[in-house]
Amino acid sequence: MHPLKNRLLKQQKKLKHLSARVFNTKSMILSQSNPYEVIEEYKHCKIRFYASPDRKYQEPLVFVAPLAINMAIYDLYPYRSLVKHFQHSGFDVYLLEWTRLNYRDRFLNFMSFIDDALPHCIDAVCRHAQSQYVSLHGWSMAGVFVTLYTAMHQPEHVKNLMVLGCPIDSYASGRIGKLFQGINRLVSRNQTVQKTLYSGQIPKHLIHTSGMLNALGFKMLDPQGWLNSQKKLLLNLSNTQTVYEHATMGSFLNNMIDYPGGINQDMVLNVWLQNPLKTGIIQLEDKLIELKNISCSLFIGAGSSDQIVTAAAASPLGGLTSSQDVTFTLIPGGHLGLMSSQKSANIFWPKLTAWLEQRSTPLN
Repeated sequence: MHPLKNRLLKQQKKLKHLSARVFNTKSMILSQSNPYEVIEEYKHCKIRFYASPDRKYQEPLVFVAPLAINMAIYDLYPYRSLVKHFQHSGFDVYLLEWTRLNYRDRFLNFMSFIDDALPHCIDAVCRHAQSQYVSLHGWSMAGVFVTLYTAMHQPEHVKNLMVLGCPIDSYASGRIGKLFQGINRLVSRNQTVQKTLYSGQIPKHLIHTSGMLNALGFKMLDPQGWLNSQKKLLLNLSNTQTVYEHATMGSFLNNMIDYPGGINQDMVLNVWLQNPLKTGIIQLEDKLIELKNISCSLFIGAGSSDQIVTAAAASPLGGLTSSQDVTFTLIPGGHLGLMSSQKSANIFWPKLTAWLEQRSTPLN
């Protein structure tokens, strides 16, 4: 083919892809194509069941999602899907999906999830799977959920606990951690401000954040990552897969869900600002939760380039528990990439699978 004609065809392809990406994004979304069954609905939660085509292990794998996100990250592409990977590794997979929370849910807090929704759903999973125990996986805020749930309910159901990108020592999380530490110092100088912020007196409607604001905040926390993704699209407009993946990830990032005011009180004004998890103890309502109560096998992961929750912020968890079986590893990618990138799929997923296989009960 003549070089000039070849360049023209390539430019036409780029324009076609750019037009589709801007004006017809929905048709390009690849996520959540893997079939599943909803086995139960409870309040603000649904339990998805992804049956293994060749189940090899007794204990099912339960993914607990963080708030704000939609479930696309767990089944992002047909050819790179976290749930499908573990299904085909011999595990029945369950995913706890939080429904689209809104302003009416502003009073929901950590206890609504770790002492109500999670216990109910894990019990339901155990009945459905006919297994006393589960392997529990939590990323980001869900890492806090599964850690605190396990600390409260160990050793009732959790055999293996996997916690990824979870801020245990929030002040150690790079620039974000230093910012929160500095704010806490300022707040601590004024007892009235300190009491107002930390005692839960702020009306929940004032600290409830919409899905749109959460999407904007997520991008602002990692602006370089967002800019790099736009640059990659523009440099690879002729590559069909790149364009479809950009549309899929864009849909995920742009369709986030509300954070209830009670959750912001617990996550931002307690975990991030006061940093209680570093000590291994956190007070929530009338409950004192101690991380030393965790004794199951524990896998801790952190993104190697995570700017939101650094390795230094995530790694202290192991030393605060009573577990005699603790593994820590760095995962390729940032806060989002550790869950979804090609490098994570190639390098980390097999490592996590091997760890879980060694600690699960074979059916045969």
